[in-house]
Amino acid sequence: MSVYLDDISRIYDFPLDWESLNGSNILVTGATGLIGSCMVDALMRYPGRSYHVYAAGRNEQRAAERFAPYQGDAAFHFLRYDVLEPLQSEVPYHYIIHAASPGSPNFFASNPVEVMKANLSGVSHLIDYGLQHQMRRMLYVSSGEVYGECADPLFTEQSSGYIDCTNPRACYPSSKRAAETLCVAYVAEYGADVVIARPCHTYGPCFTESDNRAYAQFIRQVRQGRDIVLRSPGTQLRSWCYVVDAVCALLHILLKGERAQAYNVADDTSHLTIRQLAELIARIGGCQVRFDVDEALMRQNNIISRALFDTTRLRSLGWHPIADVEHCMRSTLSGL
Repeated sequence: MSVYLDDISRIYDFPLDWESLNGSNILVTGATGLIGSCMVDALMRYPGRSYHVYAAGRNEQRAAERFAPYQGDAAFHFLRYDVLEPLQSEVPYHYIIHAASPGSPNFFASNPVEVMKANLSGVSHLIDYGLQHQMRRMLYVSSGEVYGECADPLFTEQSSGYIDCTNPRACYPSSKRAAETLCVAYVAEYGADVVIARPCHTYGPCFTESDNRAYAQFIRQVRQGRDIVLRSPGTQLRSWCYVVDAVCALLHILLKGERAQAYNVADDTSHLTIRQLAELIARIGGCQVRFDVDEALMRQNNIISRALFDTTRLRSLGWHPIADVEHCMRSTLSGL
């Protein structure tokens, strides 16, 4: 068993009410992405599983490769679905874990309109469908980018910082903010049961080939035996979270969270600058870090200088990280 799969098995040691999922249909959108695919793994590998998992995504070939171990399992289903369109189905999805969202800076630069439409339309289409088809709860996977440039030393769920709405790069954080408001609007007006997760920068072994975020670039370079090249000074300070820890947190929020509440998802023992992250990955991979600063590329990326998350609310649900950042990064580098 890989380190990653062994880490997933540690999720089941937490006292979560898995029995509440018995007999249900669980829809996971963005299922081939980093967080979505790990969620599918956690749900499908649970030893006491008594529910159906519907993995929704746009790329059927990627899904077939990623979820090959579950092909032939009567409890696993792939649903080809683009959240830009209304959901066409007759299946009652009792639980919806909405993790579909363009997350790569490349998309923010090239397709800002589609990024905004996906984030807003996806919430609307899924909750509309759920309200008509026996939905018990939806977990919306938002983003820590909703905080913008915030002066708070630690971002609590009440923090709110500046976002330059006239910058096309704001397509992502602005639409995530609006999507959260749309979620709670559905709660207030239609009685929907929705909870919100705000993941920090998340890493793990199952990122896609289109993922252009910093950690994914670093890991590709190390796996190819090359030095890590930093295109910026790497001074931005971030909270980081291993994807298995993030999925464990999402399950806590889904099963124990308070309706209409948002929860930060971060490992508050993993506060690293981009440079420190690169140096950690390089050290584990036996490579070096080099600098080739690209001013134009820096303008496309998230320029927020400091984003550290307070996880008091999440920890009140009984969650904690499963391992330290060294272990988690070694698992990421070793792959699936």
